[in-house]
Amino acid sequence: MKRLILVSNRLPVSIDRGEDGSYSFTPSVGGVATGLSSFHDTHESRWVGWADVDLEQLTSNERSNVRETLVEEHGCIPLFLSEEEVEGFYHGFSNRTIWPLFHNFTQYAEFDTEMWDAYEHVNRLYADAVLEVARPGDTIWIQDYQLMLLPAMIREKMPEATIGWFLHIPFPSYETFRMLPWRREVLEGLLGADLIGFHTYDYARYFLSSCRRLLGTEDQFSRVMVDDRLVLVDAFPMGIDYDRYRDGAQTKKAIAEAERIGLRTMERKVVLSIDRLDYSKGIPDRLTAFDSFLEKYPEWHNKVTLMCVAVPSRENVERYRDLKAEVDELVGSINGKYATIDWTPIRYLYRSLPFDTLNGMYGASDVALVTPLRDGMNLIAKEYLAAHDGGEGVLVLSEMAGAAKELAEALIVNPFDRDQIVDALHEALIMPEEEQRERNTMMIQRLKRYTVTRWAEDFLERLEEIKLTQVGFGAHLLDEWHRERFVNEYRSAKKRLLMLDYDGTLMSFAPRPEDVAPNQEVCDLLRALGSDPANEVVVISGRDRVTLDAWLGDLPVDIVAEHGVWLKGRSGEWVVIETMSDEWKTILLEIV
Repeated sequence: MKRLILVSNRLPVSIDRGEDGSYSFTPSVGGVATGLSSFHDTHESRWVGWADVDLEQLTSNERSNVRETLVEEHGCIPLFLSEEEVEGFYHGFSNRTIWPLFHNFTQYAEFDTEMWDAYEHVNRLYADAVLEVARPGDTIWIQDYQLMLLPAMIREKMPEATIGWFLHIPFPSYETFRMLPWRREVLEGLLGADLIGFHTYDYARYFLSSCRRLLGTEDQFSRVMVDDRLVLVDAFPMGIDYDRYRDGAQTKKAIAEAERIGLRTMERKVVLSIDRLDYSKGIPDRLTAFDSFLEKYPEWHNKVTLMCVAVPSRENVERYRDLKAEVDELVGSINGKYATIDWTPIRYLYRSLPFDTLNGMYGASDVALVTPLRDGMNLIAKEYLAAHDGGEGVLVLSEMAGAAKELAEALIVNPFDRDQIVDALHEALIMPEEEQRERNTMMIQRLKRYTVTRWAEDFLERLEEIKLTQVGFGAHLLDEWHRERFVNEYRSAKKRLLMLDYDGTLMSFAPRPEDVAPNQEVCDLLRALGSDPANEVVVISGRDRVTLDAWLGDLPVDIVAEHGVWLKGRSGEWVVIETMSDEWKTILLEIV
């Protein structure tokens, strides 16, 4: 029976050890875990990932018990990683190399061979874990940047496997990606998948560009041929569980939480800022913009409060500790500059929030200020809109977030343009309620239609489609019986037509197509075939006629150049086979 094998860095189950030494298992709540949970629960599936527990403190018996519980009660196959492996693979290469590089913070990216070795080693451990449970016919869906080598590793052992991979962060432009010393290895690892998914078409285009320039691949309509196997690259913008956030904001508990915090009882406007504390989120820039807003629009003093929530992240990393210190200092400075006895401009929380509190804050806020410097998607923007369900509330959104491609009715800003953020915040606070509802209604129609479940369904459907398409593209070696029959019929034929492609047939592909001049072996072969009076040999190529003439012009073969526009007989001149009309240009110009 066909099964779904899900693979992610962490398992969708939180594992906690009690004071008595016992372990508790709690399903995780979040984008990927929520989006795939319905498939995991309703299909015969397995979920492979890291069991985030301290391996050094587990006895062999405890490890066995944890594994048994995860397998039997949660359908999960755990990996137990050592502290050294986690440090090199996760804290190291994943978060100190790939994360900053892919978010365009190249100044923070570290290129360390030992971290790369750890990354490669742990990806191999994941491959072993998947291969242990995968069966022919299973669908394997791999998640995110921690596992970019995994598709090719699985493909190596299971050539016919159905493999998908999805990236939840941005993919950088070629000019940025090329900085990675192991760039070819990463691309080759990803091209082991049948379907490669991104949040936006921009990211997909950047990936295809890197493949063309670094590996010499060719793509048409987002399809790439890799070792006679068709690979599809496409965009799948991840959604949210719309009903969960819409309904959650209206619960008595969520409303009570907002009142407890004081948001619903305040006479002032509330601007909400919620992010994980990360340099890609632009929190210091946002605070500085709020400072400029209060300076430019003093009429808002004592009438607006910024509710700034920073969720702790990677507290053991010095750069993140420095970022927290910077945010703390900015909050203190701005509050010290503008606060009065009965008004604090910024209310700052450095903590994680439970679901009800988060939803209460979404529903009680007049404006959401979401201005990351770079973000793969940003689900907070979508969750805020769902909590308002087409009612009042204004979203100010960074154009650098993937969500901006779908939420065009929000106030879209350049997060590096402080003046633009300041003016957008003012516009959000004075926007008429009718306009707020009109903008939000259009956006929530999309969010309702393309939920996180629909996102997962679309990805898996496209993965199945591309596998069916591959069947027609497959190249098969002749078996001995067909080979002998082919040779015998060739020898007995009195007249033969041989039509030969050039790139990928007579000569292999190369990163620089101009470097693939025919070698002596190919020239000798063409000369021998063309010299046989029974043979008509034609070389057909998309290359230009000047290049082909220089390479093949003195051989006894016919040449078709530029995909059929030009023809040259073995002893003739170049001719255009059929006069072509240029009427199509007028039609195309209108489309362009």
